[in-house]
Amino acid sequence: MKKLKFLSGLLILWLSLIQLATAQDESAKRQKQFNLSSQLAIQGYDPVGYFVSSKAVKGKKEFQYTHKGVKYYFANQTNLNTFKQNPDKYEPAYGGWCAYAIGAKNDKVSIDPGTFKIKNGKLFLFYNSWGTNTLNYWNDDEANLYKKAESNWKKIYN
Repeated sequence: MKKLKFLSGLLILWLSLIQLATAQDESAKRQKQFNLSSQLAIQGYDPVGYFVSSKAVKGKKEFQYTHKGVKYYFANQTNLNTFKQNPDKYEPAYGGWCAYAIGAKNDKVSIDPGTFKIKNGKLFLFYNSWGTNTLNYWNDDEANLYKKAESNWKKIYN
């Protein structure tokens, strides 16, 4: 009986170590593949703000949260708490890279945090500079670009 308890304890320890290693691998992978500056996503904009305010809202350092190795800033405690309840809902698609570039060119391109679209409950960000607003191109062929972006992101991220 003591031997069985000991072996059970070892098994639980071993499974816990595997889970910890997997979580660390996921954090490292996200830090490598996501559009981050010093582990900060969306250039410090509040991911929940896009959904609740329908606009880009700058987050504050005092309301920050790190989810799987990626740091987010929030405009207020309410948005921070909302994100903690369901981070996957609020994280931007394609690691925060330009959705158009992921779909059209299989390329990671920086974004303008003020150029975005929420579709089917997901936040998409776009490049918008020097007279080029990729949100317009996305809207012109959204169904096709979305399908390609989903496929391309799986290849990039894995």
